[in-house]
Amino acid sequence: MGEHEAGYQPQPSKPGRVVDRDREWALLTDFLSDPSPEMRLGIMSGRRRHGKSYLLRALCKEYGGLYITAVREEGRLPALRRFSEAIAAHAGLRPGTLNLPDWREVLTNALDVAARSSTTALLIIDELPYLLQHSPELPGLLQLLYDEHQWDDGVGARVILCGSAMSVMHELLSGTKPLRGRAVIDLRLGAFDFRTSKDFWQIDDPLTALRVHAVLGGAAGYRSLAGRPSPNAGFDEWITRTLLDPGRAVYSPAETEYLLREDPRITQHTLYYDILSAIAQGASTPSKIGAALGRQRNAVTHPLDVLDSTGYIHREQDILRTRHPVITLTDPVIRFNQLITLPQAAAVEEGNAEEIWQTSLPTFNSKILGPHFEELARTWTRRYAHAVLPGGLPGPVGTTEVPDPAARTKHEVDVIALALGERPQSPRARIALLGEAKATAARRGMGDLQRLERIRELLAGQGYDTSGVTLALFSLYGFHADVTELAKKRQDVLLIDLSTLYGVDA
Repeated sequence: MGEHEAGYQPQPSKPGRVVDRDREWALLTDFLSDPSPEMRLGIMSGRRRHGKSYLLRALCKEYGGLYITAVREEGRLPALRRFSEAIAAHAGLRPGTLNLPDWREVLTNALDVAARSSTTALLIIDELPYLLQHSPELPGLLQLLYDEHQWDDGVGARVILCGSAMSVMHELLSGTKPLRGRAVIDLRLGAFDFRTSKDFWQIDDPLTALRVHAVLGGAAGYRSLAGRPSPNAGFDEWITRTLLDPGRAVYSPAETEYLLREDPRITQHTLYYDILSAIAQGASTPSKIGAALGRQRNAVTHPLDVLDSTGYIHREQDILRTRHPVITLTDPVIRFNQLITLPQAAAVEEGNAEEIWQTSLPTFNSKILGPHFEELARTWTRRYAHAVLPGGLPGPVGTTEVPDPAARTKHEVDVIALALGERPQSPRARIALLGEAKATAARRGMGDLQRLERIRELLAGQGYDTSGVTLALFSLYGFHADVTELAKKRQDVLLIDLSTLYGVDA
């Protein structure tokens, strides 16, 4: 048995109050349970409301570590004093005992106190980007301490740096930055997936769960902000009393402004608001976004790069062909704000939420619920389709556009999955699934299936291997009897309603 194996500490079980996050908890506890005497560094990043601090506080409590969070707009000297007080409190000293003069002393004392108070010397610094605004030397000091602690006489410190400003956190380990090559963990905490969100919100009805997810996504922090009533009482009432209520903290303009101010690279807020609105309205390439704003394409290139690096937009590559990626918004609450609240902000502020919501339903259904349902169909294919697909786990999943010269048209494919092992944009790739996902009140029928069969025929003619393709129809309101009966007889036809999507009994 090796030295590390002999000193291995059992990993504490995840507390019951921490929902989901099994993989993340296992990764973090494995990081902390390594008995190596050398200092180890971990990075955690993620958007606001995703539960980073909640997870790290739970971890700190289990290990008896020292958790300190930075404060927005706090100056250097107040931050030094507050960190000094936190270190003193963790050491059991009286307030005012420590007044550390610089960050080198703060970090050194924090590691020493953490090592004395627990068998695992754990230090967590949350919201690090706030500190970097006035103390940019911190990564360099951490590098110095890291290098000094790579010897047998080290205390085996485990340091986790966390932050919500995604671009700042990603740059910590990039290029020639001081901490590059020194982090064992670079964990990016995402939102809950749609199934976990339904359980977390304790929503009974899958359609209600889908609608809530379409406007708030899987950010755990929104549940406590939304307060009462529960979405179970009725989605229309719930939304007019949350995202469309100016007196609520989760009111969408206030939340959007809060999210955008999170990243220091977003400075020209009017320009960024206009770009987000153009994308929400359907502009999906830099040229189209520029045209919507009356600007040249190159005028929006840099802002789009910033929004991409900060996680506010997503560039979706065509699975089959090399062409410009489709740009979409990643944050549902921003999309809701740009499409529903902002265009009628004055009326909402006057307390006319119910009327505004009723007139906005067509926009909600076509530009919010529809695209969101398509995205969840792709998510389901990635995470859950392996249980029912003949070939098991699929490969890359996305969208594509298939030309149909005979009909002089192009078919947009909502869901396409390649076979496991295939690479996107590879000629003659094996295709595992073709899917259609429409969030309309109409049930899906033979016409939808025939369209997928036509697309399969076109792809086969272009040299792709379609011999094992499953044709999948995703529907909010079920299927016509003829296609339901056909699906019972054909192994290549798959019908996914909301109960199947959410993994609940019909």
